[in-house]
Amino acid sequence: MQINLTGHHVDITEPLKDYVDTKFDRLARHFDDVINVHVILSVEKLRQKAEATIHVNGGNVFADAVHEDMYAAIDGLIDKLDRQVIKYKEKRQNHRGNNTKSAPAAEPPADEQPS
Repeated sequence: MQINLTGHHVDITEPLKDYVDTKFDRLARHFDDVINVHVILSVEKLRQKAEATIHVNGGNVFADAVHEDMYAAIDGLIDKLDRQVIKYKEKRQNHRGNNTKSAPAAEPPADEQPS
């Protein structure tokens, strides 16, 4: 998984980059088909905003979070992405193999006559 980290009006420090990398490892546990992740961290007055777009096989997943603290915004972002990725994964599962027919109803023994 390749993570592109961009900062708007904020310097991306090494501890901030490491924090984002460790948090995105949590998403890799749930879903292996992540191709690319683009994370944008921005500051707008007193609001710290974290947004991310995850490119997966068959589509994109986007989420954003706003908080007063950048680390809390990243945590909120990861929580949202985690829920969305799990939902996306469940939606893509193939259910054809799980569709087994139930056994036909048992017929009464031949010596018993239905009334």
